[in-house]
Amino acid sequence: MAANDVPGGDARSVRIESLPRLDAGERARVEVPMSAVDRRRVRRRLVTPDGPVLELALPTGSVLGVGLVLHVDDERAYVVTAQAEATLVVRPRDLAEAARAGHLIGNLHRDVEVLADGTLVTLYDAPLEARLRAAGLAATYEDRPFSGRAPGEHAH
Repeated sequence: MAANDVPGGDARSVRIESLPRLDAGERARVEVPMSAVDRRRVRRRLVTPDGPVLELALPTGSVLGVGLVLHVDDERAYVVTAQAEATLVVRPRDLAEAARAGHLIGNLHRDVEVLADGTLVTLYDAPLEARLRAAGLAATYEDRPFSGRAPGEHAH
């Protein structure tokens, strides 16, 4: 159970069976941090940072993307954000290194975030770290937000 999960609802709980079709607008934004794995867990109860409980009861197969609005009320919009988690970070020195790193990451069916400066970020995986280092690539462990998909969510 994640840190913000709760075993039961309370008077301030909201059941969510579908997502709102509007954006946050002018409402105060309440960030609801989730790991890549948690963004796939769409049938659970979680406590928001400001206290209310969101009882997620979304259809199986739903994925909660970063930036998605979970719920809005008159004052607030509850928005999914990426929680800091264990990642591998590769800062390629050139295009050849970037291609080699992308190939190795993709071969293990891991999602990768490509940042504006060319940095590659993927969820930490010891075998992947070993493969990257064996290929002569510097991969560093960092706790940081990851907005990509969890392992097992790849598609061809």
